[in-house]
Amino acid sequence: MDEAAAELADLAQRLAQANDAYHRDDAPTLTDAEFDALKRRNQAIEIRFPELKRPDSATDQVGAAPSDAFGKVRHAVAMLSLANAFDDDAVVDFDARIRKYLTHSGPLNFTAEPKIDGLSLSLRYEHGQLVQAATRGDGETGENVTENAHTIADIPQVLKGAPEVLEVRGEVYMAHSDFDDLNARQVERGGKTFANPRNAAAGSLRQLDASITASRPLRFFAYAWGEVSAPLADTQHGAIGRLGALGFVTNPLTQLCSSPEEMVAHYRAIEQMRATLDYDIDGVVYKIDDLALQRRLGFRSATPRWAIAHKFPAELAWTRLTDIDIQVGRTGALSPVARLHPVTVGGVVVQNATLHNEDYIAGRDSKGATIRDGKDVRIGDWVQVYRAGDVIPKIADTDLAQRPKDSEPYAFPHTCPQCGSEAIRAEGDAVRRCTGGLICPAQAVERLKHFVSRNAFDIEGLGAKQVEAFYTDGWITRPADIFTLKDRYGSGLQQVKNREGWGAKSADNLFAAIEQRRTIPLHRLIFALGIRHVGESSGQLLARHYGSWSAFEGAMARAEVGQGHEWEELISIDGVGAVMATSLVVTFQNAAERAAIDDLARHLDVQDMQQRHVVETELTGKTIVFTGTLVKMTRAEAKARAEGLGAKVSGSVSAKTDLVVAGPGAGSKEKQAQALGVRLIDEDGWIAMIGDA
Repeated sequence: MDEAAAELADLAQRLAQANDAYHRDDAPTLTDAEFDALKRRNQAIEIRFPELKRPDSATDQVGAAPSDAFGKVRHAVAMLSLANAFDDDAVVDFDARIRKYLTHSGPLNFTAEPKIDGLSLSLRYEHGQLVQAATRGDGETGENVTENAHTIADIPQVLKGAPEVLEVRGEVYMAHSDFDDLNARQVERGGKTFANPRNAAAGSLRQLDASITASRPLRFFAYAWGEVSAPLADTQHGAIGRLGALGFVTNPLTQLCSSPEEMVAHYRAIEQMRATLDYDIDGVVYKIDDLALQRRLGFRSATPRWAIAHKFPAELAWTRLTDIDIQVGRTGALSPVARLHPVTVGGVVVQNATLHNEDYIAGRDSKGATIRDGKDVRIGDWVQVYRAGDVIPKIADTDLAQRPKDSEPYAFPHTCPQCGSEAIRAEGDAVRRCTGGLICPAQAVERLKHFVSRNAFDIEGLGAKQVEAFYTDGWITRPADIFTLKDRYGSGLQQVKNREGWGAKSADNLFAAIEQRRTIPLHRLIFALGIRHVGESSGQLLARHYGSWSAFEGAMARAEVGQGHEWEELISIDGVGAVMATSLVVTFQNAAERAAIDDLARHLDVQDMQQRHVVETELTGKTIVFTGTLVKMTRAEAKARAEGLGAKVSGSVSAKTDLVVAGPGAGSKEKQAQALGVRLIDEDGWIAMIGDA
């Protein structure tokens, strides 16, 4: 249970970061397949342990929060994402689920259309005039890109015969031919080239200067709608036809299907012509055609029941593996990277691929089972490259027939290539880690990058490149050095303003930004420390529980792994398990780590966590544990209601527990409560207790 909770916490952090990178920053860090795999793993754990579902679960999230650089637009109708299907059986299940939900045994029609790999956009027309354009953002609130949308030729500025209010939804994309021309022009002028058409389209639309957008060859496919003052048609297919008649470009490959077999057949046909299309697609979307049935089916928390995206499998290519490099991350993990002879995979030139860890190179998974039929990966091998998204390709296979005769198995290093410290692999860990800690330059730089990242200290003017440069010159080697930078390099012969790329104004702005961040909320500081297994949401949990830096720091300093009051209190926090707790305690009791943390804290004014305003009730100050399955409300809602009434929600039962709410499937926690004489109630009793509060 503790391991499941820790993994859910880690997944929540990784998926949130990947969402921000893809939807908000137009700089993906995971492939589509890797993201989908993490999300499926998250859902599998939640199904197995429903009581562990987190308030920040990726299951309920859509997109990412909009950037502060743009004005905000609240969507009148939410722009949701789609559930995914990865094989033909899932399409059959989709049809079966709909029939079961509707208790429908008759014929059902579906539309099947290519899933465009671009940037979602909502266009609002009033009285036929385009008045507003917004990106999807987090599904509820997007970015105002109206001026930029006015520059896209495929987007009509005026509609004739449209409803009084009409929000048209679609995808902004860039054609392959236009993408090649754009990159050629970028090279000519010495500018940065784009990795793929999706990033180019997203980056071009989200420009603060609309003239830049106007210079980029953007296109638009319309395929849906949001708020309308009058229906477009009775069917999805009819509504798409109506959008076409109004002047929008719609996809000509959209087709009506009357069975899962027809949907899959059309999927296969589109898959075959995929390489010949002048735009990127990553699957086929199926939707119930009858709009009345769509309304009956409604929505889950983040996806409609009446639609699904049938994703294409990853794209493949063969090339030569020329070398294997080892990169060292923030937590000391040694990550092998394959250096490849450049090869084009799905329209993107690939030169690097992840090799995950030493087991993957050796031809086995983390549990020792064989992968690739047990074939290892060696320098000089002819390898199959697997690409399922925009970045981070993988090595899928190796061709033994083309292996050089003098090749040797790759010897994974047992010392850190950056600092020479021993690199050990702890029991149960999939990766080998450098033990150098703060003396390892790679770990130090990555920790500093994390420290100044958006959700940590977010210091304006001190990004990843600046951190690397300052570290290389010895100006900043640990977080505390940031807050003495002005005293050390604000005047004298060596000054920030005299560095290449800096001036007096930019240096003053940096010092002002650093000064502003001396006052920091507790949860941001906890996250910024970069402690393994402690993500942004975990920082919030810990800050909410302990309230102040002194209370948190004191508890971590006194805690002992596996025993004592402080340890029991730490693991009782709902969402904190033994893995995270151990990481926290070990970090605060490591002499070098503790010295660096104490030095940093002396430069900061750490704000106490603002406690939620609650009304005094009979539950105020009580400790509640939820276990088993809740049927009438989600666990997140139950927890929020309890905390709103002044209660503390714990993840474990102890003598200090005041109440256990046990639903169907409750196990050891219910037995513990009975053994300790803790009050037990069921979900109905809980609902009766909270009433209308």
